[in-house]
Amino acid sequence: MSANLATGADSRKELTVRGIILGVVITVVFTAANVFFGLKAGLTFATSIPAAVISMALLRQFKGSTIQENNIVQTIASAAGTLSSIIFVLPGMIMIGWWNGFPFWTSFAVCALGGVLGVMYSIPLRRALVTNSDLPYPEGLACAEVLKVGSGEHDDGSVEEGRAGLMAVLWGSVVSAVFAIVVTTQVFAASVVNYFRVNDKGAVSGFDLNLSFALFAIGHLVGLSVGIAMLVGALIGWGWGVPHYSLLEPAADSLAALAQATWSHKVRYIGAGAIGVSAIWTLAKLVKPVISGLAGAMAAARVRKAGNAESLPRTERDIPIGIVGAVTLACFVPIAWLLGYFGKTAGLGDQVGVLAIGGVAFVVLMGFFVSTVCGYMAGLIGSSNSPLSGVGILVVIAAALLLVAFVKPHVGPESGNALVAFALFITSVVFTVAAIANNNLQDLKTGQLVDATPWRQQVALVIGVVAGAAVIPPVLDVLNNAYGFVGVAGAGPKALPAPQAGLISALAQGVITNNIDWSLIVTGVWIGMAVIAIDELLARFGKGTRLPPLAVGLGIYLPTVSTLMVVVGAVVGWYFDRRADRGPRPEATKQLGVLLASGLIVGESIVGVLVAFVVGALGSPDKLALVGEGFASSAQWLGGLVFAAIVVVLYRWVARMGRAT
Repeated sequence: MSANLATGADSRKELTVRGIILGVVITVVFTAANVFFGLKAGLTFATSIPAAVISMALLRQFKGSTIQENNIVQTIASAAGTLSSIIFVLPGMIMIGWWNGFPFWTSFAVCALGGVLGVMYSIPLRRALVTNSDLPYPEGLACAEVLKVGSGEHDDGSVEEGRAGLMAVLWGSVVSAVFAIVVTTQVFAASVVNYFRVNDKGAVSGFDLNLSFALFAIGHLVGLSVGIAMLVGALIGWGWGVPHYSLLEPAADSLAALAQATWSHKVRYIGAGAIGVSAIWTLAKLVKPVISGLAGAMAAARVRKAGNAESLPRTERDIPIGIVGAVTLACFVPIAWLLGYFGKTAGLGDQVGVLAIGGVAFVVLMGFFVSTVCGYMAGLIGSSNSPLSGVGILVVIAAALLLVAFVKPHVGPESGNALVAFALFITSVVFTVAAIANNNLQDLKTGQLVDATPWRQQVALVIGVVAGAAVIPPVLDVLNNAYGFVGVAGAGPKALPAPQAGLISALAQGVITNNIDWSLIVTGVWIGMAVIAIDELLARFGKGTRLPPLAVGLGIYLPTVSTLMVVVGAVVGWYFDRRADRGPRPEATKQLGVLLASGLIVGESIVGVLVAFVVGALGSPDKLALVGEGFASSAQWLGGLVFAAIVVVLYRWVARMGRAT
């Protein structure tokens, strides 16, 4: 292997025709499932690990399949889990009454051009955020461990690559899959929920502990610092924010409705402000490593030009920086035309030049900003938990403010809705850049861990982007015609909520019409600055203890259903590792814990895909229920107790296996 790295001679199968075909097929299927699931529940599921499992099962039947070929399949298919996040913005065009459907070529161009830009932007970030970074990349690590165990390419005899590791992944997958299936029957509750009054003045709060083994496993993988930071954010949001602002909200039918309305209408914007200032701080700290990464890419280009490309290690061969620059510039031309055409057809013809040129500048600068921030967030807590909708909030506010400053004074009052539509349209392009960058660096981390070639993965992701972009518009059209969206005139009782799209379109309208509470976002900025100061003090005097500001912002912004179980997993993982340190084989035992966590993600992810299809066929998740609504309280207790018992049994079993191996 080392000789191959030195000389570049590599006969392994990696970017193959069969792998590309399989990856595209999985992308098409998973994208359709993810679009429906996201519009229904407001969440999308990560597709890398299920795709890797399917790939290993199918390609194993062919001669000469390799771990790197399976990695290419999951890289292509990962576009389904991220590009489908465009549903957090694009349905807003229907909600504001601008579109009646999703025009194919326009929607395809938004997804494809933004997606390709996301790939290009993330290439120079690879060295800064992957190669020269200690970010955990929990899902990238989990996917790499699954690929290693499933491929059979183990030659060093270590425990994580032997029978014990395979058993840890297998049983983790089986247990989490079975539990997730039982949850769909409502015999086990999906979460343990409680809302309550905080004082006699009517303030409320609550929590929603999601009984998700995937979130629990992500907590194990991200570690204690991130978990505690998210807990701090949740305490700020639900220990102070919701009780304080619930006194200002109108009365609701229940404590749960009041708490959720307060979080959605007030606290979420505080979280967005905290994420925004933390993101800017993160970007400022990354300037030096990003410049270093660009310098490394330039150095690699000079080596190629000198005819010494073979001397570069295979794991350092990105798409040449010259091609990256050419593709990036080539994307700007159709984006400029697209923005100008949209502005012209929207009745903003006198401002087409400003919209096209200024719009491209906005995409260039904001695109690189969100690529860096989303890549960092993916490395911190994983792609699935990265708050893309929070990034969408920041982008749409910035776009709307610029339109108010430079375009609104020069158009008539009747152009208000056109400006809102344009803000959503340009946000869709930048949002797609963010979504792909959020995912691409996670994939490149997986590739680094399985000894893959970066440029092949980058080409694979471009293929996945194009395939996913071709699927999204017709699927959105079908769902719009079949169900419609909540809040749209004529939508029936089965209308899809599309909560993020509703929020982002409402924000665009609020900024354009000057009807938004800026004090909430400013409060979040002050909280974010305070956390940054604390984190910097800990960096100097905390003996390794940190409080990542972005993770705190995420804890405020995300609902507790997405954060609390991550915190539980982080604490359990920390305790497991400390116990392992006192055993005879600490590193082997810790690695088995990582493999168990990887398996927990695998099982629930695959069931999530299957459930999305079943729910789509049946029309409602309630049709899978085996019990009535009266069983809900018992289901919470039963689900919670079984979940806790499974965690104890699995971790004790893995610890014993680690000591005995």
